[in-house]
Amino acid sequence: MAAAADPEQRLALIRENLEEILNSDIIEAILAEGRNPKIYWGTATTGRPHCGYFVPAIKIAQFLAAGCDVTILLADIHGFLDNLKAPIELVEQRVHFYRHVITAILEAVGVPTDKLRFVQGSSYQKSPEYVMDLYKLTSLVSEHDAKKAGAEVVKQTGNAPLSGLLYPILQVLDEQYLDVDAQFGGLDQRKLFTAAKDWLPKIGYKERAHLMNPMVPGLQGGKMSSSDQDSKIDLLDGPEVVIKKIKKAVAAPQVVEENGVLAFVEYVLLPASGLKRGKREFKVDRERDGLDPLVYEDIGQMHQDYRNDKLTPQLLKPAVAKALNEMLAPIQAAYQGSKDWQEIALKAYPPPPKKEKKVKDKGSRHPGKVPGEATAARTAEQHDAKVDSAAEGLEKLSV
Repeated sequence: MAAAADPEQRLALIRENLEEILNSDIIEAILAEGRNPKIYWGTATTGRPHCGYFVPAIKIAQFLAAGCDVTILLADIHGFLDNLKAPIELVEQRVHFYRHVITAILEAVGVPTDKLRFVQGSSYQKSPEYVMDLYKLTSLVSEHDAKKAGAEVVKQTGNAPLSGLLYPILQVLDEQYLDVDAQFGGLDQRKLFTAAKDWLPKIGYKERAHLMNPMVPGLQGGKMSSSDQDSKIDLLDGPEVVIKKIKKAVAAPQVVEENGVLAFVEYVLLPASGLKRGKREFKVDRERDGLDPLVYEDIGQMHQDYRNDKLTPQLLKPAVAKALNEMLAPIQAAYQGSKDWQEIALKAYPPPPKKEKKVKDKGSRHPGKVPGEATAARTAEQHDAKVDSAAEGLEKLSV
């Protein structure tokens, strides 16, 4: 898809499906000057990426289509700081896995990636200048404010490590050191984004704009999580697995709210079709009922038909599974065609060690025996038998 040229069209594509923008005038002024806004999105390289990553990836694809320069921060140090979700050795391997995944997602919807750059957090977050700015902010930001900023982003525990307080400070500094005009993230990061507006000017840096996606429900109605196998679809899941998981998804008849299946159409499938084909379209087959397919170009009509029970869960789920499998096919083909990606996958997410089977002590089958005596008795009997056998052999040899 060719990048939008008109400033209003570019702004509309940047704004689409966002829940909120802070300091939108920064983006508008850059577009009015005919320049490309520089936007960054960061992801801590911890859990294995799943289909929930399509939501920010499609938005990133729209930024690219609008002519923005996009930086993806592969935040390895952040992943380590967040309550030690993963050891640093694995986090470093996962950086490479994430780079493969995100590139494959964007290529799957046909978006040019020439204006996309990847940056690994540890490549600059250990520099003397960055560390000095970190010290400056730790002297200006209170414990209360650091906890508040990271409340919905950093894992909260009763006796949390100090690293959790550093996490939001690093994320704020990243805006300056990545040299961007705006940061993109979910609405759950709003407190952190407002902290950035307050903290950066305190050490002489400018404010940035902040672009926020809504919190899109997962397949079970809540957040799509790497740790919940039923709530997530892996990017490498086969077609039958995808169909099975979509079939099990929560999608109450006539209920649009917290409907993860409809949300996936709204935030992924419809905009992806627009990026790839130049025309938004989501098709629901009704051949089984002898009816023409339902074809949707906007989510509003879908919601109306779903509330009126014209579009039922029984019709919606197979259509979503089919469209998702079509999106996953080129990603999986890229994985199968890349030995490097396959090797990285094993290093980044090694299979759990096999549990050793414990040999069960069946006992002597004689009542009154102390546990362990049975084994000792059997060993003694076997020893005596060997001695008798050896003695018999010696007797035969001496005859």
